Amino acid sequence: MDDRIVLGSGKLYILEFIKDEPLPSNAEIEEDDHLLGYIQGGCSLEYKPSYYTAKDDLGYAQKTIMTEEDVTMKSGVMTWNGNTLERICSTARVTETPTTRTVKIGGAGNQTGKKYVLHFHHKDDVDGDIRVRIIGSNQAGFTLSFLKDKETVIDAEFKAHPMDGEGTLIYFEEQIKKSS
Repeated sequence: MDDRIVLGSGKLYILEFIKDEPLPSNAEIEEDDHLLGYIQGGCSLEYKPSYYTAKDDLGYAQKTIMTEEDVTMKSGVMTWNGNTLERICSTARVTETPTTRTVKIGGAGNQTGKKYVLHFHHKDDVDGDIRVRIIGSNQAGFTLSFLKDKETVIDAEFKAHPMDGEGTLIYFEEQIKKSS
């Protein structure tokens, strides 16, 4: 049996998605510069299909088809700065001086429409690494809570967009380690 027990969290990377360019390799995206921030509470990926069922009045005939798919990747970002806000908010604009980073958020006319490659890497030296990738944008907004006894964690929720001509929403890759 080749089943595994997956324990622990990992790292979440983000890189702007450029249409008509090849997706980056694992090595290209798994660089410190592309780390969204260290995460808290792990990373979750939710796949939700929707179905339509047609039935006759007497219950003799029935047919069901899938009508749509919805994929959401969620994670709490614990280490962040103003540049992180720009990646999770489509109306954010960042300017910097040598001593100050300023972020302006808002104004529907400022929406960039950018999509991002989101790449989660779960490292497992025993069973093999797992990588999950989507193309998407944060569509859930965010909350900044500055509390006296708790770190400020930004909960990001990215909705997946098709990443290729086949309509792929999730790219899941697992390393297979042969047991000795």
